[in-house]
Amino acid sequence: MTSQTAALPPAVRVVLGLGVLVGFAALGEGLMRLLHWPLPGSVVGMVLLLLSLGLRVVRLHWIEPAADGLLGILGLLFVPATVGAIQFLGAGAEWGLWLLVMVAGLLLGAGVAGIVAGRLVRD
Repeated sequence: MTSQTAALPPAVRVVLGLGVLVGFAALGEGLMRLLHWPLPGSVVGMVLLLLSLGLRVVRLHWIEPAADGLLGILGLLFVPATVGAIQFLGAGAEWGLWLLVMVAGLLLGAGVAGIVAGRLVRD
């Protein structure tokens, strides 16, 4: 069964996919502002997107071209964060212990995420 979105030009599919992704991020942000919960709205929006994909409310082929495009430039998206971190490297001497805790937390979180992803891929 072919989908109607497959007949659209690739650029239109990317724009529609970005619209869905941004829409879910905005939905999560609005929900967190409304409920006053201390959670990042964009993360909540992506959880809602995951649930929508699981329930087949949103189809993967709707967002796949946009998601692949964003993954292709993921390294570029980290440039502003890296520049910001480098700007405050001098503060590391004053915040040595906190910097150590943050790096350890980052490595632990990345390690756990890698283990979980590896097990999910094998199953």
